[in-house]
Amino acid sequence: MALSGKVALVTGASRGLGKGIALQLGEAGATVYITGRTVTPSSGAAGPGSLQHTAEEVTARGGKAIPVACDHSKDEDIEGVFQQIIKEQGRLDILVNNAYSAVNALQDNFGRPFWEIPESIWDDVNNVGLRNHYICSVKAAKIMVKQKSGLIVNVSSGGGKQYIFTPSYGIGKAAFDRMAADCALELKPHNVTYVSLWPGPVKTELIQEGLEAKKAGKAPASTETLKLGANSFVHQAMANGESAEFSGKCLVSLFQDPKMIEKTGKIVTTASLGEEYNLVDIDGRKIKDLRG
Repeated sequence: MALSGKVALVTGASRGLGKGIALQLGEAGATVYITGRTVTPSSGAAGPGSLQHTAEEVTARGGKAIPVACDHSKDEDIEGVFQQIIKEQGRLDILVNNAYSAVNALQDNFGRPFWEIPESIWDDVNNVGLRNHYICSVKAAKIMVKQKSGLIVNVSSGGGKQYIFTPSYGIGKAAFDRMAADCALELKPHNVTYVSLWPGPVKTELIQEGLEAKKAGKAPASTETLKLGANSFVHQAMANGESAEFSGKCLVSLFQDPKMIEKTGKIVTTASLGEEYNLVDIDGRKIKDLRG
């Protein structure tokens, strides 16, 4: 339980990378606050894809997760999350900025040139994403600076360096990376580390659905809506991608690194962290950098 006594916040943890990171932080002993727009679906069933289900999985691994309903497009909801953490724990050691609301918009507009996409795509990508990450970072920094310790992570991607999906996506990811670099300059004297994390292609639940369907020789039910399926990055994830939990394993090791502050302001890839800390994915594989 390497993170016993530590407190973490993972935004957007109902599924995908956020869920995978929360599982690993919780398994390592951290008390993990997890956010999503709702704790349970309107049906009341806490099945896969719900925040409550993530919390139950963390608990089943011996960890502690506290689900908090938060619409990250609403400043008052974000403020409420941080107030709750301080009231209940009195500290915050790790913030993982992962909440993102653009998946459906990116799917619906895949393959279209930017001038034919509704201009609202900018807010879809950069509201619950770039703006929200900044606000959460401000609130976390106020806590961590007083503690003289902490780790803030922006879940970014190689889209900040090369074209993926559409220009607004890449602009947002590049801004995540710059946010980490600039905020880190001001946080470093206070012993607070801020990094931008680039996972490789990840086998999220949606990607796994496609992979299983491919093995069965049929298309997944969501193929018509998942236009991203034509993207080579997605095909890489289906064939050779890392699990959603590998990012969490990397962050657990990073936080334990006594030289963590030396990485502040940098882009760190899961592949490079896995190599440095001698990590394997949950299926026992070494993760290689698929970006070349």
